[in-house]
Amino acid sequence: MGLGGGGGGEGSEEREREREWEEAAEAVAYDSCTWPPPVVAVCGPGNSGKSAFSRLLLNTLVGRYKKVAYLDTDVGQPEFTPPGFVSIHVLEEQAEDFKMLYLRTPKRCFFFGDCSAKKNPKLLLSYIFSLYDYFLKDLYRFEDTDNTKKSAIPLVINTSGWVKGTGLHMLTEMLKYASPTHVIRLRTSVEGKNLPGGMFWLDEPEGDSAINLVEIRAAQHSPRHLLVKKEARIIRDLRIIAYFRQCLPMEFPVIDLHSQVVSDTASDIADRLRELNCHG
Repeated sequence: MGLGGGGGGEGSEEREREREWEEAAEAVAYDSCTWPPPVVAVCGPGNSGKSAFSRLLLNTLVGRYKKVAYLDTDVGQPEFTPPGFVSIHVLEEQAEDFKMLYLRTPKRCFFFGDCSAKKNPKLLLSYIFSLYDYFLKDLYRFEDTDNTKKSAIPLVINTSGWVKGTGLHMLTEMLKYASPTHVIRLRTSVEGKNLPGGMFWLDEPEGDSAINLVEIRAAQHSPRHLLVKKEARIIRDLRIIAYFRQCLPMEFPVIDLHSQVVSDTASDIADRLRELNCHG
C-alpha cells in the first residue's frame, strides 16, 4: 500500500520508509495480543507525517478489528472535521485514497474555536480528556465480548505537531491520562525538531515494559533546508469550504474545475450562506 514515491536514491529511501511504516502498522495490529485491543498514540513534530501514518494504521486496524476509534486532538489540522474541533470517530471501512480530504460526522466533538492550543491549553486538555473518557465508557467495553456492537475496539490518537514548551507539556499530560499500549514516535533528520527520547512522559526513567514504544522515520526525512512545510492555511480553508459546501445546492460554484484553484475563500462561502439563509 504505497504512500508516495520518487526516483533514484530518494525513491529508494522513500520505499524503505514506506516499508518501515507498513511494518510498524502491522506490528501494532497483528503482533499484539488479540485482547484487549491496542490504544495507540501517534506523536511527532509538525509535518512529520502523523496524519498519514494514522490513516495507514487505521486501515490496517480496520482490516483486523472491523471497527476502530480515532481521537483527533489536533485543532489546527484535524483529519475529519473543520479546524478548531477535537473529536472522536468510529471507522468501519478502509480509506481508498490517502490524499483525499474527508469530512465525517463524529461520535462526539468539542469546538475549541482556535487553530492553536496556545490561547487556552488547559481547556483543550479538558476536552481531550472528556473525549477519552467517552471512549472508555462507550467504546472500550469488556462486558460482552461475544457482541461485536458492544465489545471493545482499538483507538488511534492523533496528536498535534507542537512538541516544544507548552506543547510538550500538553502531550505529556495527554499520554499520562490515556496510558496507551503503543506510542509511535516519528523522528525527522533535524534532531532539534524531535521529541525527547525514550518514554519521556513517564516519571520513571526506565520506562514501562507494558508500553510498546515504536520509532519510525518521518515522511520528510531530509536536511533542514529541504523540509517543505505544507500549506496549513490552504488545507484549513479547504476543510471549512467542504464543511459549508454541504449546505449549498450541488450547482453552486465553489471550485474552478479548469484551473483546479479554489475560487472562494471560507469567508466568501459564509457570506453566501447568509445570503441564501441556509440553516442546514
